Amino acid sequence: MEKATVEIDVLQLLKKLWNRKFLILLISMIGAVLGMVVSVFLITPEYRSTTRLYVINQTSDANTPTVQDIQAGGYLVNDYKEIITSEDVLSQAIEREGLTMTPGELSGKMSVVIPTDTRVISINVMDENANKASEIANTLREVAAEKIKAVTNVEDVTTLEAAKPSPSPATPNTKRNVALGFIVGFFLSIFSILVITVLDDRVKDATDIEEQLKLPLLGIVPDLKRL
Repeated sequence: MEKATVEIDVLQLLKKLWNRKFLILLISMIGAVLGMVVSVFLITPEYRSTTRLYVINQTSDANTPTVQDIQAGGYLVNDYKEIITSEDVLSQAIEREGLTMTPGELSGKMSVVIPTDTRVISINVMDENANKASEIANTLREVAAEKIKAVTNVEDVTTLEAAKPSPSPATPNTKRNVALGFIVGFFLSIFSILVITVLDDRVKDATDIEEQLKLPLLGIVPDLKRL
C-alpha cells in the first residue's frame, strides 16, 4: 500500500508540472534573456591574442640539433615558463609598452601554455582592446626570448607565430550564458513548483480529507451554489 501511495504522489507531482509547463517555459525563457542581458550589458568583452615560441637547447656545433638537444629542450620547457612569467620579464614588457599596470596585474591578464611532450610555448594575453592584446603578447614574446637566451645560454629561440588582433571577443561566451540561464530557470521553476506542491497541505477535495484524517469517507455534502 505504501508503494502505491508513493507512485500516486509521484504521478500527481508530474501532473502538477505538466499543468504548469507554460510557466516553466516562461521562467526558463526569462533566465535565457537574463543570461543575454548579463553578457551584452554587464560583462566587458575581452580579446585573446596568442603568440608561440619554439625553443631548442642546442649544445652541439652542428647546424642541425641533435636528439640530445631536443630531449634537453623538452626537460627545460617548464623552466622557460617560469622565466616568461617572472617579474623581471613582466616589468620589461610593461616598460616597453608603456603600460600603467603592475607585474601582478599583467600576470593576471596572461597565461603560458605548454602542450604535453612538445617544446612549443604559447603565450596568451587577454585585454579589452584587441590591438593592445596582440601588442602585449608580441612584446612579452620578444622580452621572454631575450631572457631565455641570457639565462639558459640557448641560442635557438624561434617565433612560430606572432600574435594578431582577434576579430571577435573571447569573453563573454553569450551562447553559453544564454543556455546556462535557460537551464537555471528551467530547474529553478521545477524545484519551486515541487516545493510548493509538497508543502501545500490545504484540503482541495474529498480524497485529501481521507488522507489527512486516515478515516473512510462516508459521504459528501454537495455545494448548493453549484446545483
